[in-house]
Amino acid sequence: MNTILPFILPAVLLLSCTERIDLPLDESIVKLVVEGEVTTDTTIHTVRLTETTGYYYSQEPPVVSGANVSITDGEAVIYLTEAQPGIYETSAGFHGIEGRSYTLNIRLSSPIGGFTEFSATSVMDKMVVLDSVGLDFYPEFAEQGLWEVNCWLKDSTSTDFYRFDLFRNDQLITYKLSKWIVTDDTFFNGGYVDGAAITYIDQNSDNEKLIKGDTLNVELKSISREYYSFIREAQAELRGSNPLFSGPGANVKGNISNGAIGFFAAFPVSRVKTIVL
Repeated sequence: MNTILPFILPAVLLLSCTERIDLPLDESIVKLVVEGEVTTDTTIHTVRLTETTGYYYSQEPPVVSGANVSITDGEAVIYLTEAQPGIYETSAGFHGIEGRSYTLNIRLSSPIGGFTEFSATSVMDKMVVLDSVGLDFYPEFAEQGLWEVNCWLKDSTSTDFYRFDLFRNDQLITYKLSKWIVTDDTFFNGGYVDGAAITYIDQNSDNEKLIKGDTLNVELKSISREYYSFIREAQAELRGSNPLFSGPGANVKGNISNGAIGFFAAFPVSRVKTIVL
């Protein structure tokens, strides 16, 4: 009996791994989800309102229509109009101003999560100007090579946090949260960033592939510590936990009141472009 026991136990364990486990999920709690930002660009600024859904919900999240949405900087109140269901817009002539504090106010026509009113405040930091960007190609990296994107800028003496976005011929490359590039200035605080690498562009990706003559536009956004932490935590949740049975994920902490999910951000934007040679 002792000689066959070591062989029986692994077989039993393997069979048990195929057993179906139904986990009861509490999907009764619905929360408001807010996505919005104010920048120094003179353009239409949007705020998107949706609801949370169940874990197994496979469609687009339900939109929240009929809300009263406004943004104030302490001097003026800007009222947003609902251009599409759940999408609220400013006028095209609106822009943010460095140093000002912006507060988003939302009033719903019916409560979500027990509340009808929500708010969030974000202070727009001083702009850090992106002086220039450059590209170096490494054909030996990855299947079809990688472009290294380098930047030059003068960092301020304060603690700064940055988000970079990349456009290829006006098409956004960093189009989803998992591709957003964020960093702090721990290693160059107060100094001049002289050609530091900010990211790599994979030539095996159709969305990122660069060819001679393409224009690469890089946006530098000077973001708050809170927004930086929100992005990093959200990206960590997207990557998932390892090992498989580690602690469960949790809602990422945003800055919206009354238990809503999401973030309302305010930041200046600096841009520089380069041509692929």
